[in-house]
Amino acid sequence: MNTSAFVALALTRPSLVGALAPSSRRLARAMAEQVGDPDALIELGAGTGAVTAALRDAVPERPLLAVELQPDLAAGLKRRFPDVDVACAPAHEVLADHDAPDDTVLVSSLPFRSLPEPLRGITQRALIGFLESHPARRLVQYTYQPRAPFELPADTRLRWSLREVIWGNLPPAGVWVLGPG
Repeated sequence: MNTSAFVALALTRPSLVGALAPSSRRLARAMAEQVGDPDALIELGAGTGAVTAALRDAVPERPLLAVELQPDLAAGLKRRFPDVDVACAPAHEVLADHDAPDDTVLVSSLPFRSLPEPLRGITQRALIGFLESHPARRLVQYTYQPRAPFELPADTRLRWSLREVIWGNLPPAGVWVLGPG
């Protein structure tokens, strides 16, 4: 799917897309720099594949599952990245059903600030449960606001850490990592 199709989707379903343009290469590279050398990667909200491409460049030998809810975007990912597994499903369903290695990094472009309830709550709980199931797991997430992508429940051991602000993205974005505190 090209950028114009992404923009059309952003205009018709803004709460599920959360942006008017795909992630910039700078933002995609900054996110990929945070993954380290995990056993596997799961990308949530893969969209047009900007972050997918950066992940493939950073750790080409690692298994990558790209998760995208929008069928047109998922089909575009399958065509563009034949070596990547693509799931066209909600993130919480994939995380519940996927048998991931212990050292799996989640990389997310999900727009938590604009996702409608109850999808936002279900997805956040699934992410936290997935991360808490093994101490090596972490989430790399960006947000356009100068605060953590979403609030954490009081009883979690996970903590947000702001790693970088990408001023060259439209709009500027903060790259955050959620992991053991």
